[in-house]
Amino acid sequence: MTTSSCSVTFLVENTEAPGLRAEHGLSLWIETPNGTILFDSGQSGTALLANADHLGIDLDAAGTIVLSHGHYDHTGGLAQALTRNRHAAVIFHPEVFHQSFALREVAKPIGIPEACAAALKALPPERLRPDAGPTEILPGIGTTGQVPRTSGFEDTGGPFFLDREGTRPDEIPDDQSLWFKTPGGLVVVTGCAHSGVVNTVRHAQAITGESRIAGVIGGFHLVAASAERMDRTIRIFKDWGLDFIAPCHCTGQAAVARIRDEFGARAVAVATGATIRF
Repeated sequence: MTTSSCSVTFLVENTEAPGLRAEHGLSLWIETPNGTILFDSGQSGTALLANADHLGIDLDAAGTIVLSHGHYDHTGGLAQALTRNRHAAVIFHPEVFHQSFALREVAKPIGIPEACAAALKALPPERLRPDAGPTEILPGIGTTGQVPRTSGFEDTGGPFFLDREGTRPDEIPDDQSLWFKTPGGLVVVTGCAHSGVVNTVRHAQAITGESRIAGVIGGFHLVAASAERMDRTIRIFKDWGLDFIAPCHCTGQAAVARIRDEFGARAVAVATGATIRF
């Protein structure tokens, strides 16, 4: 089954827009004829709630909340979102609560904030949907679940570890994305694509049996990508014959510029408050 139409509004994104609050984070409001989804919650509830109010979005209208992974910039507004939405089921990978650190000059905790983890765990059991596998949300719409790492040239996109000392790499197994089966092919929506955007889309193809890719939206975490990874990614994007591509959040300025150069008008520029319809 396919979904006939969909709109994706950027409730929270890195890029500022008049009257809206930007932050390093991502939250998408997704409306379809069969239901509404909140995908991630940004870094802070302050931005999420202020932007929802400014855009006239009622967070209580979401029937499902999906967490792409446990990093703070995607889960930091969850506690506040759950004060506005008292009924939605929350879909997440069981590993979403694990500790994670970004190790650059110092080790920075980047996992789900304690208050947000507590708010999620406090929900009644019927609202909790932990699952490492693909989950169908609505007709023609689902999650990828945990994504196999098969491309051979993609990695998690950064110095991520399970400990402050940097001795145990974090493979971010909780990373997952959304897929939409449309009459023109699949549209895949990623949070950070820590599994690799190519791996993610290929997994969505395997889940759905749909080989055509109409579009890809989200953070691709190419900010630290090597020239080889970037070249191979662009080549595969072209092979897919995308109708549109909308990189944002953690993709990286250089990678976004490269995508816009390669895809011209098919590369959609987004910012907080922008809406993509397909």
